[in-house]
Amino acid sequence: MTVHLVKLCVGAANVADLESWVKRRTAANAAAGLGRLHDHVTRMFPKRREELLSGGSIYWVIRGDIRVRQKIAGLEPVTGADGIERCAIMLEPPLVRVAPQPRKAFQGWRYLRHDDAPPDISGASEHTEAALRSELASLGLL
Repeated sequence: MTVHLVKLCVGAANVADLESWVKRRTAANAAAGLGRLHDHVTRMFPKRREELLSGGSIYWVIRGDIRVRQKIAGLEPVTGADGIERCAIMLEPPLVRVAPQPRKAFQGWRYLRHDDAPPDISGASEHTEAALRSELASLGLL
């Protein structure tokens, strides 16, 4: 069964910030001969590796809502400059917008069951409506 990860996107004010970061990391990795993927390094190695690699994505929380996802292409062990073992989550560059889903702040990452993942949204009108609903809900008006 497929599972996903949920992770706070620290430092990004919006999806455009994440998009520009992904573009820079993808270009740097391609120039270094590492392929057109980019990586996100995290302290812990996921124990549910097989479930993540069977179609899992990382869902990014931006300003209190899951807003976008990226397909997980692989999990690679890496050693930091400090000698500590870490996990590089290899991600496919395209960002897929999803219906906003509120999330409280947390550290690290969390597993997300496939059935609980927010649906993808494709059209601008759908995105605008979802963003408006999220904003109204944050104001206590929904």
